[in-house]
Amino acid sequence: MSGREARDCFVGVAGANVEGINSRGVVAVTGKGREICQADVERVIEAARAIVIPMDREVLHVIPQTFIVDDQKGIRDPLDMIGVRLEAEVHIITGSVTTAQNLVRCVNRAGFKVNGLILQSLAASRAVLTPDEKELGCLLVDLGGGTTDVLMYADGAPYFSASVGAGGSQVTSDLSIILNVPIDAAEKIKRESGSCYLPHVETDESIVVPGVGGRPPQEVSKARVASVIQPRMEEIFRLVRERVEQPGYWRMIKGGVVLTGGGALMPGAADLAYDVFGLPVRTGAPASLGGLVDAYRNPAYSTAVGLVLSGAERMGGVPELESRVKSSAKPADKSKPQADSAFKRFGDWLKEFF
Repeated sequence: MSGREARDCFVGVAGANVEGINSRGVVAVTGKGREICQADVERVIEAARAIVIPMDREVLHVIPQTFIVDDQKGIRDPLDMIGVRLEAEVHIITGSVTTAQNLVRCVNRAGFKVNGLILQSLAASRAVLTPDEKELGCLLVDLGGGTTDVLMYADGAPYFSASVGAGGSQVTSDLSIILNVPIDAAEKIKRESGSCYLPHVETDESIVVPGVGGRPPQEVSKARVASVIQPRMEEIFRLVRERVEQPGYWRMIKGGVVLTGGGALMPGAADLAYDVFGLPVRTGAPASLGGLVDAYRNPAYSTAVGLVLSGAERMGGVPELESRVKSSAKPADKSKPQADSAFKRFGDWLKEFF
């Protein structure tokens, strides 16, 4: 729609093959006057990422959490500080080498060049989480089709990332089996009439379910549809809670839970999540960035918007919206003569041939 041709892209990775590990690195400060410079910061991050990982895995991200200068903890930016010893705590995200290679090969065969791989839940958090939520400690739950990805922030940095092997497609499969309808029809029922919280469903409302193999359509109550969806969604949320509680991170979540992804659009998802997690829950959608706001301000596009923002940062930073609006106003004025000359050439072409 923008008239621009996309040749390269940033690709999101997710699923059970992605794992997060917390690590720590220590280096001696060697700069003049024991002043910490950028080279020291890079060395300590490199030391922190020097962990033993299997041959079939590769490092996707190394995200600094906090720095420690001579036992002084909680430092975000140690540059220009004086110290003898510099430590860094980092969150390392690793992925399967073969899965990444297959993904890159697929995108290349589709005619695009891959600039980099970005963890999908990290991209989604870039689009939907506020700095306050990251600071307080919050849990991002990205409800996708095949998997549910989880990323936990504390003190402004990621501390835990995981994936649960169940998502929206399992809900669709349950509906298909129990209502005896094809997958396509089950997906349509889920999107148009589904709810995952029974108290919100009117008991007297019903929907028409299409018949299969020449059988006539039948009426099914919305409560029956919800009674199929709710247990599966509840199971997904319980699995998420177990994954975060296992390493002991649940107590660090003070800013609540943010649901995003296509599954977050289902009516009652936030209420059911509140019952399971016992924490404040909200549905997260990308913030307004100009352009077709109605189209992309949707939880289903959180990862896509986050990939664009993360990719733009890697390629030289995301300018503020105000400066973007100002700069976009200038070329409009310059393009007037170009437009006029284009019309003139078109007019000359018409005269020549007609």
